[in-house]
Amino acid sequence: MPSKHQIMSLWGLVSQMPPEKLQRLYVDFPHHLRHLLGDWLENQPWEFLVGSDVFCHNMASTLLSATVQHLQASARKQGEGSAILQHISTLESIYQRDPLKLVATFRQILQGEKKAVMEQFRHLPMPFHWKQEELKFNTALQRLQHRVGEIRLLQETLQQGTEAGQVSLHSLIQTPANGTEQSEALASLLQDTVGELEAVQALVLKRIQIWKRQQQLAGNGAPFDESMTLLQERCESLVDIYSQLQQEVGAAGGELEPKTRAALISRLDEVLRILVTSSFLVEKQPPQVLKTQTKFSAGVRFLLGLRFLGASAKLPLVRADMVTEKQARELSMPQGPGAGAESTGEITNNTVPLEISVSGNCCSALFKNLLLKKIKRCERKGTESVTEEKCAVLFSTSFTLGPNKLPIQLQALSLPLVVIVHGNQDNNAKATILWDNAFSEMDRVPFVVAERVPWEKMCETLNLKFMAEVGTNQGLLPEHFLFLAQKIFNDNSLSIEAFQHRSVSWSQFNKEILLGRGFTFWQWFDGVLDLTKRCLKSYWSDRLIIGFISKQYVTSLLLNEPDGTFLLRFSDSEIGGITIAHVIRGQDGSPQIENIQPFSAKDLSIRSLGDRIRDLAQLKNLYPKKPKDEAFRSHYKHEQIGKDGRGYVPAIIKMTVERDQTIPTPEPQMSTTVPTYDLGMAPDSMTMRISPDMVSQVYPPHSHSIPSYQALPLEESVNVLRSFQEPHLQMPNLSEMNLPFDQPHPHRGLLPCQPQEHAMSSPESLLCTDVTMGENSCLNQPVGGFTQGTWVGEDMFPPLLPPTEQDLTKLLLEGQGESAGGSLGAQPLLQHSSYGQSGISMSHLDLRANPSW
Repeated sequence: MPSKHQIMSLWGLVSQMPPEKLQRLYVDFPHHLRHLLGDWLENQPWEFLVGSDVFCHNMASTLLSATVQHLQASARKQGEGSAILQHISTLESIYQRDPLKLVATFRQILQGEKKAVMEQFRHLPMPFHWKQEELKFNTALQRLQHRVGEIRLLQETLQQGTEAGQVSLHSLIQTPANGTEQSEALASLLQDTVGELEAVQALVLKRIQIWKRQQQLAGNGAPFDESMTLLQERCESLVDIYSQLQQEVGAAGGELEPKTRAALISRLDEVLRILVTSSFLVEKQPPQVLKTQTKFSAGVRFLLGLRFLGASAKLPLVRADMVTEKQARELSMPQGPGAGAESTGEITNNTVPLEISVSGNCCSALFKNLLLKKIKRCERKGTESVTEEKCAVLFSTSFTLGPNKLPIQLQALSLPLVVIVHGNQDNNAKATILWDNAFSEMDRVPFVVAERVPWEKMCETLNLKFMAEVGTNQGLLPEHFLFLAQKIFNDNSLSIEAFQHRSVSWSQFNKEILLGRGFTFWQWFDGVLDLTKRCLKSYWSDRLIIGFISKQYVTSLLLNEPDGTFLLRFSDSEIGGITIAHVIRGQDGSPQIENIQPFSAKDLSIRSLGDRIRDLAQLKNLYPKKPKDEAFRSHYKHEQIGKDGRGYVPAIIKMTVERDQTIPTPEPQMSTTVPTYDLGMAPDSMTMRISPDMVSQVYPPHSHSIPSYQALPLEESVNVLRSFQEPHLQMPNLSEMNLPFDQPHPHRGLLPCQPQEHAMSSPESLLCTDVTMGENSCLNQPVGGFTQGTWVGEDMFPPLLPPTEQDLTKLLLEGQGESAGGSLGAQPLLQHSSYGQSGISMSHLDLRANPSW
């Protein structure tokens, strides 16, 4: 099986394909020699050497030598015979006559391999795209440096005025044979070179855009390489080319017409201006949910600061101001306001000087103690609430550039943020930021974002947020997305296809109250996030929690299971609760499903989930058939036996579930194949046994009503939890359920409501008892509760890409159409399946037959 490194290369995927599918590609270059080159071939700039000028010819000759050396080294390493080495020497002699023919051959092979990989795997590896972007920039930069050398040679020829120099010049720059004047050739060469500089600058600006977009996606949990070294090196290399061209234009003097010279100087100055203003970036973003009267930090970096400010006696100050969405739009316009943009909020400690760090090779400003004292609210649109109002922090500075003291104004806008004044606004503010980070477009008008997005993109976003927030590498499964779709769309369809092509609106996400509930979809999902992060991370990472599954479907799973089979699911009717559903038998032996009232984070801070499960003897096997002690042993807390060091007998809180009445027998006509919700279950109560030595302080403030135990006899049971009830919902036919998912895990009719603030108070900082366990090791422990025979292995596919990764791909592939093999160049990095990741179709699976459920 190929390594992960190989899978992340184009050749790694090509080598997995049947040879007969690729045989036609290796006509001009034998397949066994292609095998020796491996992924080295795709890391060379074959696709960007288009043309037959001196630069391309020189590069082709260098690449031919490197190819022969690599072939010979690989052949010796693999123990190939002398016949292979002789074949390599023969190829070298053939291509030495025309090295550009080798370039064309390899370009055709790579294009054919990309097309074949796209047809079979539906995606190209992400590292391959990044490498291609790097090769394109480096090749363009080398061509620019070559052009500057040509200009210098031409300048020398003009000064010498020798006939030999004129002949060499004509050969070098390939001027027409009609005797074009050297001064005209110089003007033409300078104009072409400035045009190439503008094109390379566009590549740098595009790379800066991608970095900023990745930084925004990181706000939702996407992986992000925040290093700015590469961007700084590219900007500095273009400044060097600019300086050299400026000198050559100045040295041309009378050889250029005044109009031509002025146009060249103007174009060069514009290149410098755009490059300088685009190199001022927000390196450390302020919090995107910002509470007034709370300190925060932020930082900016000037990529060209070492070049233009390194010798300054006094470095300029950077100022931070709060601006509204309207002001941000005005700033984005070509003739937007300058430095005098009025602040919409009062920020203290908002001026910091730029600092030069020689050791760090950077010029930056760090704001350590910013504080927003107050905010001026602007007029909101329609039904928009204060937690939908987006602002930003504007960082600005100014200085003079060069001997002519050219004034330069630098401005950088932070990512959009939502200002809150109360903790109970935090939940809705996070929803606004999550939506904006996930679904905004690059180069948008601030801060416009789509009101409706494809459900598959929402799935990617929720999965990314869940994994990042909880801190786990176990993402959501296809069945989880089915449940989430049913919840947000209020649609009980059991077919994944029913939701594949649907779109979800912002209103459905966090404005409309869920049917029969008192909260929105996001408020419920965020409650699950918070509970899992604080108390259930290790359980989720061990796959002990099914979690996202409806109460009705739990019934269908457990009815035919042995007595004592149980599973864990997140409460559908409460925010931030997890419940235990288990099978019990009636007097006639018929199965019944009971759901214990959900446990909140506060409950689990008193006694962990693992210990509660251990306490209940009626719980025997975690669904489908794993003994509970085997599944949860690592989550049990060690309990002290005997007296402690001070001579006290330890007091322990234990959970019990006691029956109030006999389990009723179900009606004879009730079907177990298509279960209904009304199970006729008697309410349960959870009790806490109180040991004699227990003191009252053992009870922290509790959300439930707990009578004072002092008035009760010892060992009296105190009812603290009643049975869990949910509204009746119709259960669709399970025979229609199937899963056309391609990966083990990825990545209307609702009641309208007026804008409202989330009524929950901010969660308390509670330490759950299982948090102190070995969280770091839980990710490597065997999966519990889910059998793995049916599911596709997690290492078979590339990692799930962040949402809107296709947008980044479009930028990476722009301008590569000439070498990307037609329409292939416009393909996204990964052709996502209905839920984000390519792979083997699983449409034949039926949920009822799936042992994982």
